[in-house]
Amino acid sequence: MKERHILNKLGLLIGLFGALAVIFGAFGAHSLKAVLPADKLATYNTGITYHFYHLFAMTFAWFAMSKTSGKWAKRSFWCFCIGIFLFSGSIYLLATRDLIGLVNYKWLGPITPIGGLFFILGWMFLGMSFYNKNVN
Repeated sequence: MKERHILNKLGLLIGLFGALAVIFGAFGAHSLKAVLPADKLATYNTGITYHFYHLFAMTFAWFAMSKTSGKWAKRSFWCFCIGIFLFSGSIYLLATRDLIGLVNYKWLGPITPIGGLFFILGWMFLGMSFYNKNVN
C-alpha cells in the first residue's frame, strides 16, 4: 500500500516536470524568440529537447518501478529527475543569463555535464532494472 502511495506521488512529479517542459517550451517559442540571438535560442531549445526526452524516460522508469522490484528503476527515475534539473535547468539559465543578470555566474557551465552524467546513469540503471529482475 505504501509503495502504491509513493508511485502516485512520483506520478505527480512526472506531471509537474511535463507541465514545466511545455511552459518553458512555449516561453522560448513565443517570448524568447524576439529577444535572444539565434545561437542562444538554439541552446535553450536543446534544454527543452532533453527535458522532454528524459521526461518520457522518467515515465518509463516509473512504469518499470511498478512492474519490477524497483531498486534499479527507482535509481533510474531519480537520475532522470536530477538530470533534467541540472542539465536542462542549467541550459535554460545559460541561454538566458544575459537577460536575467547571471553573466558573472561562471559555475553554471560545469553544471550541464553533471546533469548529462545523471542522464547516462539513469539509462544504465533503467537497463539494470530489466536485466537484474524478473518482470511481473
